Amino acid sequence: MAISGAAGRMPWWARAAVGVVVLALLFLLLGKADLLPGIPNPFAEKDKDRSGPVLLKSIQDMNRFEGASGNFEVVVDLEKDAKFLPSAVRGKRTLYVGAGSVDAYVDMSHVGADAVKVSDDRKSATVRLPHAALERTALDTKHSYVVSQQRGLFDRIGDFFGSNPGNAQQLNELAAQKIQDAAKKTELGARAETNTKFMLEHLLTSLGFEHVQVLFGPPPKTAPSASPSGSHSASPKS
Repeated sequence: MAISGAAGRMPWWARAAVGVVVLALLFLLLGKADLLPGIPNPFAEKDKDRSGPVLLKSIQDMNRFEGASGNFEVVVDLEKDAKFLPSAVRGKRTLYVGAGSVDAYVDMSHVGADAVKVSDDRKSATVRLPHAALERTALDTKHSYVVSQQRGLFDRIGDFFGSNPGNAQQLNELAAQKIQDAAKKTELGARAETNTKFMLEHLLTSLGFEHVQVLFGPPPKTAPSASPSGSHSASPKS
C-alpha cells in the first residue's frame, strides 16, 4: 500500500513547476487588473524608441494666406452591438472627447494677371480672389481622450488578450469628420476673407495706392446683349 501511494503521488519537481505556473498566472491577472498597489508589474511593457532619423523628402511653396483658425471639441458616442446577443455579452459603447482645429485660407496659386487691375494713375487697385476654403481637420490627440467605455463579456476577454487599434482609429475619424462638418457652418470662411482683405488693403496702401478694393469669388457673367427689337417682330396682320 505504501508503494502504491508513493507511485501515484505527483513528483516534487512537477508540483514545483505547477506552482510556478499558477503563481505566474496569478501575478499576470492581478497585474493586468491593477490589483497590486505598490508592487511593480513584472509583465509591464517598456517602450524603447529605435526609430531612425527623419528624412526631408520635399519642400513645397505655400501660395495661400491663412486667414482664420477655429478650435473645436466634440463628444463622440459610438456603440457597437451584436444582432442576436445582449449588450452584456457582446457589445461596446464608448464616449470619446475629440479636440481639433480647422484652418480657413485663401488660395492665391491660381490667381492670374487679370485678377489685379490698376488704374492709369496707379492710385487705385482692384484685386479679385477666390472664396476662402477650409483645411482638413487637424485632430489634437494630446487633448482627445476616452471618457468612459462599457464592454460586454466577450469584448472584455478580447481586450484583455489584445488591443483594438481599429476602434481608436474609427473614433478619431468620426471626431475629425464631425468637426469638419461643424466648421462649415461657422463664419470661419467669412473671417478668413475679412482678414485677407485687411492684409491686402494695408499692403497696397503702404505701396502708394490710395483706393484698394478686394473682391472674392468669380467675376459676374456678362449678360447676353438683347436682340434688335425689329428683328423678331411679327408682321402686322392685314
